[in-house]
Amino acid sequence: MLARVRRDILASQAASESIRDEARQVATLGIALQMVGYFLVCFQPPWRPFLPPVTGISGVVAISLSVLIVTMSVGSVCLVAAAVRTLGKQWAVPARLVEGHKLITAGPYSYVRNPIYTGMLGMLIATGLAMEHWTATAAATVIFASGLLIRVGSEEKLLRAAFGQEFEDYARRVPAVLPGIY
Repeated sequence: MLARVRRDILASQAASESIRDEARQVATLGIALQMVGYFLVCFQPPWRPFLPPVTGISGVVAISLSVLIVTMSVGSVCLVAAAVRTLGKQWAVPARLVEGHKLITAGPYSYVRNPIYTGMLGMLIATGLAMEHWTATAAATVIFASGLLIRVGSEEKLLRAAFGQEFEDYARRVPAVLPGIY
């Protein structure tokens, strides 16, 4: 009886490690796509952009756009900082679980399950708009969103395996990244 219990525990640990390894590998692809998105927006030479700006704007539209960009930038940075602070020592770039890992559902995690990615998306869009690389911003957003979907899927698979019904209940209550959209 004791041998069977020990064997079941070892099999469960092996399955958990397999899920963690798979999540880490898949998340790496997502990270790479997100980096490509940021690269497209941030590293456009001002004298000859790879994807040129649409047009210059001025007047009330320019002022409104500037206020939107600053608000989006500050809000995104604050969201990421609050999310990292809420996670504490559980935060890491690659998908992983630490000993004693808890499912965080408080703070920014009560509004979206992945507030760091929400903030990163906001920063990407705000940067692209500020630099007036609108075509690049559109392309970067699609690439970034692809990476985001990959990372969210792999990380949430890991959380489902670790927390089961508790995570399922949380996922039903709280959107993944953007309230009302995803």
